[in-house]
Amino acid sequence: MINYNPKDWVTFIFHVHKADTIRTLWPLMVSVAIFSGVIAYLELNHLKLAETTYVKNIGMMHNLLGFVISMLLVFRTNTSYDRWWEGRRFLGALTNVSRNFAIKIKSLKLSTVHNEFFDYAIAKYAFALKEHLREKQYFGKNSLLIEVDAGKHIPNQVAASISSRIFELQANGEISQEQLIILNGDVQQFTDICGGCERIKRTPIPYSYSAFIKKFIFIYVITLPFGWVFSLGYFVVPIVPFILYVLASLELIAEEIENPFGEDANDLPVDEICNNIEKHVGEILK
Repeated sequence: MINYNPKDWVTFIFHVHKADTIRTLWPLMVSVAIFSGVIAYLELNHLKLAETTYVKNIGMMHNLLGFVISMLLVFRTNTSYDRWWEGRRFLGALTNVSRNFAIKIKSLKLSTVHNEFFDYAIAKYAFALKEHLREKQYFGKNSLLIEVDAGKHIPNQVAASISSRIFELQANGEISQEQLIILNGDVQQFTDICGGCERIKRTPIPYSYSAFIKKFIFIYVITLPFGWVFSLGYFVVPIVPFILYVLASLELIAEEIENPFGEDANDLPVDEICNNIEKHVGEILK
């Protein structure tokens, strides 16, 4: 995630960072500029279409469709941002439940062995979930405390180990039945958070909707020179690629943030959140 000062306008305007969509779109923008120049040259110098009323009115189509495409892109970006923000809420809940669970464990005044286990397990769950959402596997720094099977759902295995440990504590008389119920509620929240994050990751925007927007943008932009050349002349060469940049950038940004758990520049700071969980849980239990 990019950390920035929202009040620094100069940096926003003149700095091209690695997440700027122009880095991705510039080959297409150059191609559209060349295409616009060819259309302008043919219509103005060879075909002499400026005298044909019907061709000059092609721009009316773009006026009508401009509102439609703007509504589609607004809905697209809002939907993706909702997914991004919901993911942030789940990560915030993971931070809170990790701290609360560690505080409760500390209050029980268990032995050092148990505190070391929970110190390791709580942080391991956060890192295991992070890698799981990135379709990777996390085994931890000390796999002897919690052994996991690489072929299975690792966050579930870590949560099962935590649950087994608190049930063992109750069976051995180290915690009461009421304390077990309270602690078990926190363990269930770990799994609920995992399920919510998986829902965001594994439920993309429907293919037909995403494909339609891309086709709509392409057809809209590629037909602009035919009607606008009569009023703009060769100025369509810079103007049409700029319109492509504006419209396609909204779609690219939406694509990037709809899965907020990755490593793209605009994704959530998952690594930082996991490191903070490990740090704060360690401070509580030591």
